[in-house]
Amino acid sequence: MLDDGTWQALAQARHGDPFAVLGQHADAEGRLWLRACLPGAQAVQVLDAGSGRALCRMEVREPGLFFEVIVPRRRKAFAYRLSVQWSPDGPWQVMDDPYAFGPQLASEDLEPLSAGRHLRPWRVLGAHLARVDGVAGTRFAVWAPNARRVSVVGGFNQWDGRRHPMRRRHEAGVWELFIPAVQAGDLYQFEILGAEGQVLRKADPYARQAQFRPDTASVVCPEPPQMRLPVDRRPVNRRDAPISIYEVHAPSWRRPPGGGASDFVDWDTLAATLPGYAAGLGFTHIELLPIAEHPFDGSWGYQTLGLYAPTARLGDPRGLARFVAACHAQGLGVLLDWVPAHFPADAHGLVQFDGTHLYEYADPREGFHRDWNTLIYHFGRLETQQFLVGNALYWLEQWGVDGLRVDAVASMLYRDYSRPPGEWVPNVHGGRENLEAIAFLRRMNEVIGAEAPGGITVAEESTSFPGVSAPTSAGGLGFHYKWNMGWMNDTLRYMHEDPIHRKWHHEKMSFGLVYAFSENFVLPISHDEVVHGKGSMLGKMPGDPWQRFANLRAYYGFMWGHPGKKLLFMGQEFAQDTEWNHDGELPWALLDAPAHAGVQVLIRDLNRLYRERPSLHRQDCEAAGFQWLVSEDRDHSVFAWLRQEPGGERTLVVCNFTPVPRPGYAIPLPPALQGSRWRERLNTDSTHYGGSNDGNAAALLAESGGALRLHLPPLATLFLVPESDDHA
Repeated sequence: MLDDGTWQALAQARHGDPFAVLGQHADAEGRLWLRACLPGAQAVQVLDAGSGRALCRMEVREPGLFFEVIVPRRRKAFAYRLSVQWSPDGPWQVMDDPYAFGPQLASEDLEPLSAGRHLRPWRVLGAHLARVDGVAGTRFAVWAPNARRVSVVGGFNQWDGRRHPMRRRHEAGVWELFIPAVQAGDLYQFEILGAEGQVLRKADPYARQAQFRPDTASVVCPEPPQMRLPVDRRPVNRRDAPISIYEVHAPSWRRPPGGGASDFVDWDTLAATLPGYAAGLGFTHIELLPIAEHPFDGSWGYQTLGLYAPTARLGDPRGLARFVAACHAQGLGVLLDWVPAHFPADAHGLVQFDGTHLYEYADPREGFHRDWNTLIYHFGRLETQQFLVGNALYWLEQWGVDGLRVDAVASMLYRDYSRPPGEWVPNVHGGRENLEAIAFLRRMNEVIGAEAPGGITVAEESTSFPGVSAPTSAGGLGFHYKWNMGWMNDTLRYMHEDPIHRKWHHEKMSFGLVYAFSENFVLPISHDEVVHGKGSMLGKMPGDPWQRFANLRAYYGFMWGHPGKKLLFMGQEFAQDTEWNHDGELPWALLDAPAHAGVQVLIRDLNRLYRERPSLHRQDCEAAGFQWLVSEDRDHSVFAWLRQEPGGERTLVVCNFTPVPRPGYAIPLPPALQGSRWRERLNTDSTHYGGSNDGNAAALLAESGGALRLHLPPLATLFLVPESDDHA
């Protein structure tokens, strides 16, 4: 018999090795003992698993808690089941004992986990439906190396940490347990006895489904469908492809009819509407603001806590697979906003997960984000890198998305990010760069390149850190693209100026070409530009209502003619006139107004032209694809340039950012284009878009002296093509 101290440790849920006590054990005399901890049980019988025959009744060691027996006529371990009576006169429930099953995790999984180099940790850790020795149930595993004891708790055991303490696999700091009969849909968490004796209740970091907030349990669910990126999707993500991204906050794109801030459409409703809408406007990709589980709606998903779980706000996680498939069926790529920079400090989450600073830096000068009151991942810990790198691969490999837009990269790269002197910790060389975060980002991009061919990563990075989109082999971070935040800030400041003052800010529109080819850039007009008092895109434009719409249309033309991939946040495609409100839905009724509908038609036609004309996209990231023709005419606020393929077609883009028509404006052309004939392919002042229809109706002949004389409409952008290569 066991000593009272062992029973007491089990009763108080502080025994660190339950498999050494519970289940079957032979004593020194060769007798076979069987022990069970079943809080609330009245009586327990032992059954032969094969025949179902009752072998013996277990003795009560402590009423309603512990039971044990020497199994008669048995010397070797055998397959058994327990029959439990939970009330004095109640029925008997036959159940399998979790402590009858051996270790579930193989050394080939534990060894790379222990080294922090497992590429797919989600296949080992978390909750996995399984069948062991013919018994159906769920295998649980969690990394908590400094815990004294870890239990699985849930509705299946009355959330009692004494019922299902886990087996510790010491070599990896991993705890595991197979619990029979636990099935899909069951709620669970991990109850952890921390390093200092504190009891913690935690959601599963690797949970693939979570409860709808404000509830915090994890949900047992089937494995996600391993979709992988279809081979035919890979070419559309390349740097020489036309990439035009429609950025979407899924919960507020549409709401259910009559729905409020707490009502959400599901993935299937989105799949039936959103892909067709975005594809109909000519976008090539949809980018979703973070869809991983997060506790606070107002974070828009950027304070992610369940990194492996599609948010419960949008219904069953498997609906995400159907949404991705619907996008691909429309020819659309899917990018997910991904947040590896920080996480919120909610008690059920990653903070001090096993009673120690496991996922986050311990020193607040490294581990606390001053801007967002969140915690920073410990990028120097290999197991934390493993958690994040594995998660990046998980979304691409399991859900078949085209890529990830990585949030807040600048905050990861620098240890002094948003910190005053003396409140940050230098790196080992005394510098400000976070060398561990840099190593993590490089590894993440290398793993995606090797394991998810064709998948792309896009960095939201706002500094001049070199080589963000350069290969790691060349010393870069390995991203495929980088958001051009400088271009966005400069050009929006220019557009905000009254046209009469723009000549004093002329370089804000041209300066971006100084560095336009130093990275593979995306031109982002994102959600960040229409929140926090910044107003709508339409609201940023000066002048009377006609001029505001004309300014916006001209700016969009400038953007689509400029080198770089394109990104537009939802609502901007039809000139939403208010700030984005995440608690509502887009103001779709605006499309009843011709001016708003005209902007939407313009975006469709810009996307179509961008895709049809290789000169507008094939060398988005190459200096050879761009040539200034007019860059210094600040007095008239006119810009003109050629987009071109070497040895291929050309497109001429001309912008007039004043409300003054300019007849006979001379655009100097290179010698090879003298005497060529040109035709207007798109004019943002067209009546189709709500403009005045000023422009160039007839074909134009370049003069022998090298100039092409155009009529420039007020506040407009023109796209012209030589008749010789116009295939419209």
